[in-house]
Amino acid sequence: MNDEVLQRLEQLETRLAFQDDTIEQLNQEITAQGGEIARLKLQLSLLSKKFKEIQPGQIASQAEETPPPHY
Repeated sequence: MNDEVLQRLEQLETRLAFQDDTIEQLNQEITAQGGEIARLKLQLSLLSKKFKEIQPGQIASQAEETPPPHY
């Protein structure tokens, strides 16, 4: 093979190596984000459940609220 073909082949192999590395980094990031999303969904579910369990008597109605000091 002539030098130009060898040089192009080397460039392609180099680009491929960088692309493989980038794909692996992206895969790791997506996996980490998937875990974070799952954790946040669980937290949201627990908070929603706790919010629904709050007794209505624990929250004062608008009429029971004391007016702000400027009234």
